[in-house]
Amino acid sequence: MEAFKTVRTILAVRDYQERPLPPDLLRRILEAGRLTGSSMNGQPWHFIVVNDRDTLHRLAGTTPSRSYVAQAPIAIVVAIEKSPYSVSDASRAIQSMVLTAWSEGVGSNWVGFLRSLDQVNALLGIPKELDVIAVIPLGYPKKTLGRGKKQRKPLSQIAHRGRFGQPFE
Repeated sequence: MEAFKTVRTILAVRDYQERPLPPDLLRRILEAGRLTGSSMNGQPWHFIVVNDRDTLHRLAGTTPSRSYVAQAPIAIVVAIEKSPYSVSDASRAIQSMVLTAWSEGVGSNWVGFLRSLDQVNALLGIPKELDVIAVIPLGYPKKTLGRGKKQRKPLSQIAHRGRFGQPFE
């Protein structure tokens, strides 16, 4: 799938089939995160792959979106080293993983953000020096989703040319 089509059609998925992800696909998703650019090549991220059912249920209990984390066949927990650019760098890596997954028919949704995920460190043995920025449940969507049916502001409301308030046409 071409990159723009993936961006244009991606939707948040919160209901997954029990079908596992093939190991080579999971590796490509992780590689997409690993290969993402970062400020000064700092690569401040760590990806913890969780596929044990019991651990997924316990992980779900530490997140704001319990139900769909618990039923996903796999989740990637993203932890970051504390640095000025780590949040933006890890966000880029997460988006690369989410888009790679979607291009292969795998849905996901970003769960939590920093302080809402403090309990995940203890559950997964993540050192206190790292902050968990997100839990990314992954799985094949249970329902057929209409790709690209989004409600977004028109470009004329959010894009400007030269300076704010000048229409981009």
